[in-house]
Amino acid sequence: MSKLTHFNPQGRARMVDVSAKDDTERMAVAAGEIRMAVQTLEAIKTGSLKKGDVLAVAQVAGIMAAKNTAALIPMCHPLFLTGVDIDFTIDEVNSRVIIKAAVKTTGKTGVEMEALTAVSAAALTIYDMCKAIDKGMIIGDIRLLEKKGGKSGHYIRQGEPK
Repeated sequence: MSKLTHFNPQGRARMVDVSAKDDTERMAVAAGEIRMAVQTLEAIKTGSLKKGDVLAVAQVAGIMAAKNTAALIPMCHPLFLTGVDIDFTIDEVNSRVIIKAAVKTTGKTGVEMEALTAVSAAALTIYDMCKAIDKGMIIGDIRLLEKKGGKSGHYIRQGEPK
């Protein structure tokens, strides 16, 4: 396991200096889910919630969260993102919405945190828009699926369904 780099010699938090790193193409994909009552999933599918198109709003929230990750996570570097895509899969069998976020940049540091933040914000937005009819929703399984670029190379989570 690598040494943690977000601490200075006194053991205090620091933002890592990435100025010596080369700019490379970087990509990360993260996923998560929000489980809910069957009638809540049906309301999302049919667009019958008073607040509007839940997945459209959650998509914009996820994109905005990715773009603003450095304002939320203290040691993240502000990044110029070259692409953010949020994808939703409705899983009727398990009464959930699966959320995937793919984020890209060319730069000195990766976009894993931006992808994870995008998934989190999209899930929270779905919760916010549906809480009037279902306060028992569960957000979970937020994880990194893949990352490319940088010194650590290509990572793919093992055992993940396609």
